[in-house]
Amino acid sequence: MKHLRKSDRFFNEDEKKRIADTTHEIESRTIGEIAVMVVDSSDQYLETEVIGGIFLGSFLALILVTLFFQSSLPWYILFSFSFFFPAKYIVKKIPVMKTALIEVRRKEHAVMQRAVRAFYEKGLYKTKKNTGVLFFLSLLERKVWVLADKGIYEKIEQETLNKFAKIVSQGIKDGCACDALCEAIQGAGELLSRHFPITSGDLDELPDEVMTE
Repeated sequence: MKHLRKSDRFFNEDEKKRIADTTHEIESRTIGEIAVMVVDSSDQYLETEVIGGIFLGSFLALILVTLFFQSSLPWYILFSFSFFFPAKYIVKKIPVMKTALIEVRRKEHAVMQRAVRAFYEKGLYKTKKNTGVLFFLSLLERKVWVLADKGIYEKIEQETLNKFAKIVSQGIKDGCACDALCEAIQGAGELLSRHFPITSGDLDELPDEVMTE
């Protein structure tokens, strides 16, 4: 049986269809193109796993030598080294522990950079009028980034797009991610239809379905 990533399971099938239908309806009124992508995380944060392994391993070693080895320094050093790799693995596998050790700015930068990479990897920059908009959701960090192509930025500022990202972020925290995402897509769609109305012969250049990775 194929193992599904968290990003594959974040929205159920009905929610995925609702998001795709909302996107399709919006794109029927504008030459703007909207895409949605969900990833498990934007970075592996390997340095965080190392730091977590050191602190957790040292803490477990301290408890052990205090209880059973009369606070012996040599035993403490030995157990600290011995516990490092198991502790590192625990931090890696428990998202709450891992995210608690990541600085806010580090997470924000990682999500932004990953969104930019996805924008190019998925070919969102190839729309005829440079009017692609990406709603990028990174689950480990619980952060959302809305990124647009240069054609969009001629009319709409990043600060405005950030407001739509905040709507989705809050929806994720409140447990209503699909509702919030559809609301944000509709809000962005209103701006797109105002500044970039539909023209004859316009083609649907980006997938309406939620992309995952």
